[in-house]
Amino acid sequence: MEVSLRAAQIIAGRFEQATGQSLAPERFWRIGTTLSPLCRDRGLCSIDQLACLIDRGSDPELSLDMIDALLNNETSFFRDTGAFAQITESLLPRLRTDRAGDRRIRIWSAACSTGQEVYSLAMLFAEQAEIWAGWRIEIFGSDISRAAIQQARTGLYSQFEVQRGLPIRKLVSWFDPVLDQGWRVKAELASMVTFGRHNLLGPPPAGGRFDIILCRNALLYFSPERRRQLLDGLSLAIAPDGALLLGAGETALGCSARFVHDPHMQMVYRPAAFGSQPRADAA
Repeated sequence: MEVSLRAAQIIAGRFEQATGQSLAPERFWRIGTTLSPLCRDRGLCSIDQLACLIDRGSDPELSLDMIDALLNNETSFFRDTGAFAQITESLLPRLRTDRAGDRRIRIWSAACSTGQEVYSLAMLFAEQAEIWAGWRIEIFGSDISRAAIQQARTGLYSQFEVQRGLPIRKLVSWFDPVLDQGWRVKAELASMVTFGRHNLLGPPPAGGRFDIILCRNALLYFSPERRRQLLDGLSLAIAPDGALLLGAGETALGCSARFVHDPHMQMVYRPAAFGSQPRADAA
């Protein structure tokens, strides 16, 4: 569907207001492509009509559906094997030592989309059940998209989705086939995680600070000022010695003074106060 400049500006403005994410004019072409199915489902004849209804604010559900449609929900199981290797080989062993007293670890997958990253993390612990016996492992996944969180909670994935990054051994071990629908996460794995809708620019989730926060490939969609706001918010949610994992093409440097790069691990950032302390493993 064709989109007038006025309609594109209304939609982009409402989208940024709700999510903090910028939709630059050179990306307005996405609006017609992405929102055409929503218009057809709602019986609307044009994107301009959709924009008019959203501008009036008379249909909150329509606005939420528009936001869901424009959000980028790209994800996959064990996305970026290097990041998961760092978690398995460096971050978790260190936490196992540092948290031996209370035997509790909290992990937050922020902007988790449809949940593949969260279930990938759960598999790391489930496959080392003997090591983590007696520990309280809390894995929380959040996203601003209602549709994404709904799918994450159901744990149901298509054949295409499970083929992206999920080894066949893990598929057979942790998923049950669902006739004509795909594969559903087994109850044992689903019981290890929780999901909730959350805006990264809002207050941090309740329940205490997190030992590991994954916020990968989300900063790319925010303006420099919004990135600073987002990172400053994450600094309130992370443990003083916690680890923040960003995407391979992202950095916290120059965006926020609250984090410093961990010199021993790529894509890992530490709270600035922790980064100023000498590390026992730095020798």
